[in-house]
Amino acid sequence: EMLRSLVGSEMCIRDRYLVEGDSAGGSAKDGRDSRYQAILPLRGKPLNAEKKRLDQVLSNEEFRSLITALGTSIDENFNLANLKYNKVIILSDADQDGAHIRAILLTFFFRYMKELVTGGHVYIGMPPLYKVTKGKMEKYVYDDDELQKLLDEIGRDPKPDIQRYKGLGEMSAEQLWQTTMNPETRTMMQITPEDAMAADEIFTLLMGDQVEPRRKFIEDNADLVKDLDV
Repeated sequence: EMLRSLVGSEMCIRDRYLVEGDSAGGSAKDGRDSRYQAILPLRGKPLNAEKKRLDQVLSNEEFRSLITALGTSIDENFNLANLKYNKVIILSDADQDGAHIRAILLTFFFRYMKELVTGGHVYIGMPPLYKVTKGKMEKYVYDDDELQKLLDEIGRDPKPDIQRYKGLGEMSAEQLWQTTMNPETRTMMQITPEDAMAADEIFTLLMGDQVEPRRKFIEDNADLVKDLDV
């Protein structure tokens, strides 16, 4: 596995959630435990830092807000001792835009806050894709394979109700807390240096100046692209 799945079992000292969009950020703020958790809504897509100078990166409002929130500064001035939170958790939609935002943030952390990654502080939140209800049973599932297994177990007669979450904004504050933010039950993926490096390399390949490597990557992975759940 490229990323290592973890289930939190203890209350963290501090969580800083980086949440895609105002609507999801509002649900996260309402659903969080404010004693331990802070929310930073990303109101726009962070700058693609691939071809930008450091001063251009710093001119981006989303990155400036992020740097201020974490307290570490960046690049040569980065100081992990000033980090205000134990966990920095990226929480975005399970679609192409959400994946793009995750790649941008991981690339930014790898290039300008590398010790944040090597120190094990960066995570990706794992919201469910479906809520399945049948009679008194109510269960959240996180991917299509898990959904099929559950349907095989509970049967399809009478037909269960299946709710597909297209984005975090469709979840209520209570649902977001129960599934994604409660340290006793949430599932997260901890980012390793290898994960961030892979994101950086792929981002350079897809967004850089070299056309042929990008074309070859797209051709080699055409089947994967067709199968993306968007």
